[in-house]
Amino acid sequence: MTNLRRQFRDSFHELKDVKALAMTAMLLAVAVVLGFYTLQVTDFIKIGFAFIADEMTGMLFGPVVGGLMGGAADLVKFLVRPTGPFFPGFTISGAASGVIYGMVLYKKPPTLGRVALANGIVMIVVNICMNTYWLTLLYGDAFFAILPARIIKQAVMYPIYVALFYGVSRVLGKAKLFALV
Repeated sequence: MTNLRRQFRDSFHELKDVKALAMTAMLLAVAVVLGFYTLQVTDFIKIGFAFIADEMTGMLFGPVVGGLMGGAADLVKFLVRPTGPFFPGFTISGAASGVIYGMVLYKKPPTLGRVALANGIVMIVVNICMNTYWLTLLYGDAFFAILPARIIKQAVMYPIYVALFYGVSRVLGKAKLFALV
């Protein structure tokens, strides 16, 4: 428990660092741009790549900054390009994703196992449970009616998300960009 408390405290202190704030703002912009490249399969299934910036923020600056950036990214993406009605539940989901990424990846090397764990937790807790629940509230459909399609989508996307982020983090690590942060 002490390690978790320290992790949140250290992440909170990242908010006082101008370099961390500037990098977070750039990652927020990347998340918004990547949000433009989203494939809307159905009302309930959307495939996007903005998670890369959210996950990178959590890894670099921890759960507090990751959560704030995840929530802010959802709001900015909606303001720039709304794809449906605004629903605050998805903002909560964005913040929860950033917190989870930060808790699993902050101040730790981004190994394949850690990246897989972080993405697995986000997919189960946020994408499958929370977001499916938000969709049922928003559209009035039964939770268990849309759940199977969402589980299949997450099962297909899971290895892609893990491979994408792991590859990006390896390339940025070899380029020594993490040392600059």
